[in-house]
Amino acid sequence: MQRVIVWFKTDLRLNDNEVLFKAIQNNKEIIPVYCLDVNDFDQGPFGFKRTGKFRTKFLLESLQDLNNELKKRGSGLIILKGKPEIEIPKIVLKYGATKIYTKKEVAYIEKNTLEKVQKEVSKINCDVSIFSTSTLYHPEDLPFSIKDIPDVFTDFRKKVEKESTVRPIYNVPNEIKSPFLPEFNLPLLSHLIDVNTLEFDDRSVLNFEGGEANAIKRLNYYLFDKKLILNYKQTRNGLLGSDYSTKLSPWLAMGSISPRYIYAKIKDFEAEFGENESTYWLIFELLWRDFFRFMFKKHNDKLFLLNGLSKTVKHQKNTNLDKLDSWIKGETGNDFVDANMQELKATGFMSNRGRQVVASYLINDLKVDWRYGASYFEQELIDYDVSNNWGNWAYLAGVGNDPRSSRYFDTEKQASEYDKNGEYRKKWITTNNVR
Repeated sequence: MQRVIVWFKTDLRLNDNEVLFKAIQNNKEIIPVYCLDVNDFDQGPFGFKRTGKFRTKFLLESLQDLNNELKKRGSGLIILKGKPEIEIPKIVLKYGATKIYTKKEVAYIEKNTLEKVQKEVSKINCDVSIFSTSTLYHPEDLPFSIKDIPDVFTDFRKKVEKESTVRPIYNVPNEIKSPFLPEFNLPLLSHLIDVNTLEFDDRSVLNFEGGEANAIKRLNYYLFDKKLILNYKQTRNGLLGSDYSTKLSPWLAMGSISPRYIYAKIKDFEAEFGENESTYWLIFELLWRDFFRFMFKKHNDKLFLLNGLSKTVKHQKNTNLDKLDSWIKGETGNDFVDANMQELKATGFMSNRGRQVVASYLINDLKVDWRYGASYFEQELIDYDVSNNWGNWAYLAGVGNDPRSSRYFDTEKQASEYDKNGEYRKKWITTNNVR
C-alpha cells in the first residue's frame, strides 16, 4: 500500500474516472494534483494564445468544482502553477509518492509534457501509470490495432459498431483518503491572462459554467427534463438558442463528463422512453470524437502540418494577415460568416454548422493557410479539444480524413437554408450589414 499522486488534466471529474478509481483501489493515500502549465497560456506558432479567456474562466470554475467534490470525500486538490516537469517532482518529494496516475495523451505538445514528467520523476524513483480515459470505446477494445485503423470514418464506424462494445462506467468513490493537504489556492483569472473579469454576453446560447455538477445538470436537462434528444438529429444544425444541440462540448473537452457517462445515460433514456434515429445520432457524434482522437494516435503530428495526411501538395502557405484579420473580426462583408465570427469573439462558442461554414470560407474563399484558423479557434473556443479541432480543420481543408478532396460550403446557400429569415445574422451584426 502506497501514497500516490493523481495528476488531473482534461479529466476533471469523479464519475467514470479510471485514473482516480485505480489509484484509490490500489493504494492507501491519494494526492490529487492539477498543474496550470504556463506553456498553455503562451503564444503559439501562428500568433495566437494556446488558451484564451473563455476557456481559462471555464477551467478555473471546473477546478473549483473538482476541489469541492474531493473535499466532500475527505480529500482536496493541490493547484500547481509552472512547468509540470518541474512542479510535479517537487510534490513527489514532499509527500514521498511512489507513483503518479494520469491519463494518456495523443497530441504532440501534451505527449511531450508527459514524457518530460516521466523522465524527471524516474530520477527520484517514482513511476507513472497511464490510462486511456477520453474515448467512448477503449482503444484496447477496437477491432483493429491503432496503426490499422481505417482513415475513413464510415469504415471505422461500421466495424467498431459491429465488433466492439462500450465498457461500463466507473462509480464515484465514496471516500478518498489523503494526507494533510494545503488549503486550496485557486488563482484569479487575471493571474493567468490579461483579463480581470469576463462579462456574460446575453446573446450567448448558454451561460457555460465549468464543473462536473453543471455538466451532469445540463445532460439531465437535455435528456430527461426536456427530452430534447428525441429531435436531436433534426435540430442539431441550429444556430439560435440553447436547445438545438446538447451544448455538452465544453464539459467533454475539459473532461468534466466522459463520453461513456453520456452513453450510459442515453441508454437509460432509451430503456425508459424508447430509441429513435436521434438517440442513435448523439452516440454517432461521440464516435466521431473517438475517431479524431485515434487519428492523432495513429498519425502523430501530421494533422498539424499544412498538407496534413495528403501525399501531394494541396496548399501553399498564404499568410495574408489582412484577410485573416477581417475574418477574425467578423468584417469580411459576408454577413453569414461575419455573424458567426462575431458570436465566437463575444462568447467563445459557435454552432457546428457555423464552424464548418467559416472554416470553408477562410480556406476556399480567402485562401488563407487553414492552420491560422485552427490556431485562432484553439485560442477562442471554450470547448477546444486538440483532436477535434485540428482533425476537423484538416478534414475541411481536404488534407485530413476525408475521401473527398475538399469540403466547400456555399455561404449564400448555407445562410438561406439555416438562417432563412436572417434572425441569426440580425442578432450578431448590425441590421445595415444584413443583405
